[in-house]
Amino acid sequence: MNTSESFRAEDDVPGTSQPRRLLNELSGMLVSQSPVGLAVMDTDLRYVAVNPALERINGLSTEEHVGRHVSDILPHVDTAAIESAQWRVLETGVPLLDQNVVGRTWADADHDHAWSVSLYRLQDPFGRARGVAASIADVTERHRLATEAARARRRLTLIADASALIGTVLDVDQTARELAGVTVPELADIAAVDVLDTVLACHRTAAPGSGPELFRALALAAAYPTEATRAADQVGDLAAYAADRLVTQCVRTGKPVLVPHVNDRDLSRIARNPEAATLLARAGIHSYLAVPLSARGIVLGALDLKRARNPLPFNHDDAVLAGELANRAAVSIDNARWYQSVRNAAVTLQRSLLPEHPPHLVGLEIASRYQPAQATSEVGGDWFDIIPLTDDKTALVVGDVMGSGIDAAATMGRLRTATCTLAELDFDPAQVLQHLDRITSGLEHYIATCLYAVYDPHHGECHIANAGHLPPVLVHPGRPPELLDLCPGAPLGVGGVTFHSSTLDLGPGDDLVLYTDGLVETRHHPIDDRLDALLGLLDGSESRAVGETCDLLLHALRDPGDHDDVALLIARICPPGPDHQIIGAPPTEGSGL
Repeated sequence: MNTSESFRAEDDVPGTSQPRRLLNELSGMLVSQSPVGLAVMDTDLRYVAVNPALERINGLSTEEHVGRHVSDILPHVDTAAIESAQWRVLETGVPLLDQNVVGRTWADADHDHAWSVSLYRLQDPFGRARGVAASIADVTERHRLATEAARARRRLTLIADASALIGTVLDVDQTARELAGVTVPELADIAAVDVLDTVLACHRTAAPGSGPELFRALALAAAYPTEATRAADQVGDLAAYAADRLVTQCVRTGKPVLVPHVNDRDLSRIARNPEAATLLARAGIHSYLAVPLSARGIVLGALDLKRARNPLPFNHDDAVLAGELANRAAVSIDNARWYQSVRNAAVTLQRSLLPEHPPHLVGLEIASRYQPAQATSEVGGDWFDIIPLTDDKTALVVGDVMGSGIDAAATMGRLRTATCTLAELDFDPAQVLQHLDRITSGLEHYIATCLYAVYDPHHGECHIANAGHLPPVLVHPGRPPELLDLCPGAPLGVGGVTFHSSTLDLGPGDDLVLYTDGLVETRHHPIDDRLDALLGLLDGSESRAVGETCDLLLHALRDPGDHDDVALLIARICPPGPDHQIIGAPPTEGSGL
């Protein structure tokens, strides 16, 4: 007996025909009028029946469904996942509820839709599986709102990350790398940061020209290996972009340039040359966005973004987000470029104020080094001097003006000049410091520490006085180095302080080491531990040349991020004669005279 015969037989039972007929009619209306798509699949997962709602969802009639699998009729949906879920429900009997599926059907082949799919097994009274039933509800609007909310959360997270990750140091290159790193891959597949070369020189005018713009590439980041990076200017390169290039238009107008869908003509205006345009095309670049790096009313350069694997085109929201990130980075870049300009000026000034090597010293072999502060700190006011005096004597000076920047360097220059003048008068070291104290007291807001020593090679004596400075180190051959126990005195500029001179007997091979606090002071270690480290490094220094000892101390005690500059002077006692020498620092960055 088939199903229809069974229903008719039951309808003929007295007292049951009317309710059964009504139930069948209601069931038919439930299926045919439901706004939710309904389908019945057999045990081979072929369509047996579909309702009108599913016909509308899939854009196919019942006849086009029956006898076919999901994969046969919906090529633009992840049917492998759907059929895998159907088999699992058929085999286990465990329903699958509210599974999201995104794709396109024949009803609207040009746009993605989202559906909530639920599956459950159909079985007979004996528990044998007879098929799978499916309900499909269109939830495109709900999916769109959820996607937009998730995108908004990601954008807020990106902005929060940018606040923490961009501008961590006052360095133009590092800030550019941080900006590129934040935008990839969340916002773009490829990101480049290019700054106008005139901006880096700190003489950018407000009025743009009409010719090409010269950019320096500062950063390049990609979400994956791609030919598009070969089309970009490599970090450090200079490149001229004509007025018709999109990045040039971006910096000249100070406005974003958005190309949602890139064509061949657009690529020729994005790339620097035809070869680069070909590489971008092969890489699949389909969307482009350039936003200006603007700070304090000046356009510094541009953030250049491209998409290839990310299928979505750039839109207005992307331009707003990129502009927010670019503006944050631009302020940091602007601060960094001016800071670097001022720092370079201070370093240049300080180096120009440090001494030239004297032509003739008797009984001394001397090496000296100067290193400016690194990382984000400004150059300080450390200095040293070597001053030939009458009767073959030599004055050795190391000092530190408290403060940083050009003002500290200029004050250092004034004190050095005063020291040289006082040295010529053949004053005792304590008297020299007394005069320097009065001079420093007349310099507003500045104090300084200083060690002043005079070596007499004919008597083998060194007279030395201290104004608040760290103690020098004396190294006798074959004996442990020692910190000299001098009367410390007060720093120069305090005023009204009496200084005292001490006398040392020095013999051939002895090393006298003078240094500023930048060599040993750190923010994380006790000063006593650092002084012990200095003494340990100087143990056995008589077996090394004085220049090698200078380099060893700087290498072992200095870090790249140290926040203070350092002056270092080592004098080795030699028998008076023609074999004396003076050794300066090698002409490299980070070392002085």
